[in-house]
Amino acid sequence: MANRLNDMINRMRLKRIDKLLSEVNRYSQLFATYSDEALQAKTIEFKQRLKDPKISLNQLLPEAYATIREASKRVLHMYPKDVQVMGAIVMHQGNIAEMQTGEGKTLTATMPTYLNALAGRGVHVITVNEYLSSVQSEEMAELYEFLGLTVGLNLNSKSTEEKREAYAKDITYSTNNELGFDYLRD
Repeated sequence: MANRLNDMINRMRLKRIDKLLSEVNRYSQLFATYSDEALQAKTIEFKQRLKDPKISLNQLLPEAYATIREASKRVLHMYPKDVQVMGAIVMHQGNIAEMQTGEGKTLTATMPTYLNALAGRGVHVITVNEYLSSVQSEEMAELYEFLGLTVGLNLNSKSTEEKREAYAKDITYSTNNELGFDYLRD
């Protein structure tokens, strides 16, 4: 009985995710026709729309994901696949998206990172070591900056002032250890 209930719940979740994926794909087709300038203007538009308390990040998700998806194709020459978009939807919903090595976790994470950065409260991308933080922030900064967002990197070797600057950016890459120690030092 419990297995049937879990299967039913999972099917309902997948149906909702598939519906969002279809919306992202529709916007993706449209945004592929946009000029770079028109695509970049979407960030400003989204931020303006979010000033309306009736508009939520969830409502912007399909358009925002399609925007960064198209920007990724242009800037990084990588286009997130449907399964990566589904993983990004799950991540934004606060759930865990399990992905194996080489399946594109870094690219998948750009979508919820971009969406949540639009709210202007800062987004932390947390990795397990400084090498990953450094490499990912460097690789993805070009994408986020193309869309008008700022990127910071918080490392153990940085001064207090440099850390403040990194945390003031729209998106900050750091490690779980460094965030914990910064919290204790603050």
